[in-house]
Amino acid sequence: MKPQTAVQATIGERYRPVHLAREHGISTQAVRNYERDGLLPPAGRTAAGYRSYTSVHLHALRAYLALVPAHGYTTSGHVMRAVNQGDLDTALRAVDRSHAQLLRDRETLDAVEAAADALSRPPAAGLPDRPLSVGHLAHRLDVSPATLRKWERAGILQPVRDPHTGHRHYEASDVRDAQLAHMLRRGGYPLGHIATVMHQVRRAGGPEPLAHSLDVWRQRLADRGRAMLTAAGTLAEYLRVLDTTPHGDA
Repeated sequence: MKPQTAVQATIGERYRPVHLAREHGISTQAVRNYERDGLLPPAGRTAAGYRSYTSVHLHALRAYLALVPAHGYTTSGHVMRAVNQGDLDTALRAVDRSHAQLLRDRETLDAVEAAADALSRPPAAGLPDRPLSVGHLAHRLDVSPATLRKWERAGILQPVRDPHTGHRHYEASDVRDAQLAHMLRRGGYPLGHIATVMHQVRRAGGPEPLAHSLDVWRQRLADRGRAMLTAAGTLAEYLRVLDTTPHGDA
């Protein structure tokens, strides 16, 4: 969310929930809920029993709301609770895991794009006009039948089974999927990435709609990466405020 009316943070100054809420265009109840859930440090109380927030709370709220579009609600909650409990190592590990996931998502996208490019070209060996057995497909790809069964367990292949014998039958689309998986394996992609590729290919319904979905996917990853940069800055500023605020003044 974009700030609406910035609140000038001055250490020692006190704020009501409405002051924090206005900056981000949220409700005062949301501010109270964030405090209740440990996303903000506990607020002080006035003599009349009203919540009293400080500069620490201003920066905590800014950090949390910047973390959400970058890392999601769950990870952002873990980070803020850990920081507010003084467990910086746990907080930074959560951020590290989220960055690592973004890298894996980028690598998966690269694999899907490679698959989309392969799908746009006719297969070198052509596709069979009748179902193949696991042995015939393994011979066609120069892999072992055990490899094909392993790909099936990973969700990469989905061959039909003969209702009487239980034998696998690989239709033309299954052969195409196997050829695609084989190409990606040669490119060094792990089975988990390839399974995601095949899911994207099947869901898109062809190379043209797949190409469009990849553009949208890449933009989402770019937006998330930029959000991570913003979140890193706001979290670092919150940590600086915590380090420079006398204990008990939060």
